[in-house]
Amino acid sequence: MTHHENHRSHRIGWLRASVLGANDGIVSTSSLIIGVAAANTTTSEIMLAGLAGLVAGAMSMAAGEYVSVSSQSDTENADLALERQSLAEDIESEKQELAKIYEKRGVTPKLAYQVAEQLMQHDALGAHARDEIGITEDSKAQPIQAALSSAATFTVGAMLPLLVAWLAPLTQLITLVALASLVFLALLGSIAAVTGGAPIGRACARVTFWGAMAMLLTAVVGHWFGVTV
Repeated sequence: MTHHENHRSHRIGWLRASVLGANDGIVSTSSLIIGVAAANTTTSEIMLAGLAGLVAGAMSMAAGEYVSVSSQSDTENADLALERQSLAEDIESEKQELAKIYEKRGVTPKLAYQVAEQLMQHDALGAHARDEIGITEDSKAQPIQAALSSAATFTVGAMLPLLVAWLAPLTQLITLVALASLVFLALLGSIAAVTGGAPIGRACARVTFWGAMAMLLTAVVGHWFGVTV
């Protein structure tokens, strides 16, 4: 029977952006709702603040992810261009350089050179990108994918506490939004852990703890200052 391992590293790019977007959507929106509600405002004012936070947050996440991942992509492309130039100018030195990398990993010098030679015959730039620079297809920066993933998941995450706030009685709004948001965060942590193959308990504890801290601090600020929207 052929042994097959189900690796998950190819999911890193979109998983990171999706989890970050959903987590930020839940935490920031629920914290905003709780902070505004603690200032003794009306339900319509709370919903307006929450909707404004959703739109602004989704756009901010998309722009932030696009800019940051684009910067990573620019650096990767610059490194690839430099490597492409080196291959064009002195391919033998590049072959020796790649062979040295394999030697450091435990391959004998003769075999290391043979491996480098064969890999470079197939795809010289790809071999150096992977083994010298550390750029692979799975880890390569994808700005548009990251921007869309984070914006979409932020919107979904933000809609959850907004829906609870809309349905909850004003007198119980803070409590229900806080509890529901913690449940949503725990569920998000579980989904992310299962998708990424990480321990579920630790992932849930991590996201719920920081979410609870954010909601607590905004509630204190709203109560102390009593600022109305």
